[in-house]
Amino acid sequence: MSQNNGTTMIEADRLSKFYGSFAACRNVSFKVAKGEVVAFLGPNGAGKSTTMKLLTGYLSPSEGVARLGGYDMSKDRIKAASRLGYLPENGPLYPEMTPFTLLTFFGEARGMSGDSLEKRINAVVDLCDLETVLHKPTGKLSKGFRQRVGMAQALLHEPDVLIMDEPTAGLDPNQIREVRETMLKLGEKKTILLSTHIMQEVDAMATRAIVINEGKLVYDGSIDELTKARSLDEAFRDLTLAAEAKEKAST
Repeated sequence: MSQNNGTTMIEADRLSKFYGSFAACRNVSFKVAKGEVVAFLGPNGAGKSTTMKLLTGYLSPSEGVARLGGYDMSKDRIKAASRLGYLPENGPLYPEMTPFTLLTFFGEARGMSGDSLEKRINAVVDLCDLETVLHKPTGKLSKGFRQRVGMAQALLHEPDVLIMDEPTAGLDPNQIREVRETMLKLGEKKTILLSTHIMQEVDAMATRAIVINEGKLVYDGSIDELTKARSLDEAFRDLTLAAEAKEKAST
């Protein structure tokens, strides 16, 4: 697993997103340094996906700033996006396209062409182990293969930063293992923010956890510190229940 060298690649600076009186996330701040693999955790409806969409520029914040590679997403989104690989939960793919035609389409949309595009397609096909399905319609593939196609398109332009929302959601144990192996390879060179509900994935891939509950940051630190003589499942439950009790007591 890669080591933190101190350069901030992902930054949430007091991010908030309001829908009327409802706060999907409120005053969320954290940094992820180059070479870190960080798990982004929280119960359903905690604000994880909203925060990730703010960080990737998919949504605009009501308050605060999202920065990627030092670029303000609100002001320099194109430059920031060139450094970002984003895999949303159930990321959209074109079912009638094959992985090869889809990767070619995304590459050309990013201004890639010729030998350089061919080399990058070959590289991500090899990394994500797509050779056997390269010319089959994406809509006919298993969910595990579709997830790997999504990863391949996110990696095509050699981004420094990967933000992945539930990359193993709905996969069977064999598919989870395959995606995990791909993620471990990526973690050797990339900065990764990974949202997941599967605690085993956190143990296997990350050294640090950021936990959000009811739109607010409730933990940011090492996984070792979070667990301390208890399982990660227990630590997660205790932390989120305590945060909920505190929130109710303050209202």
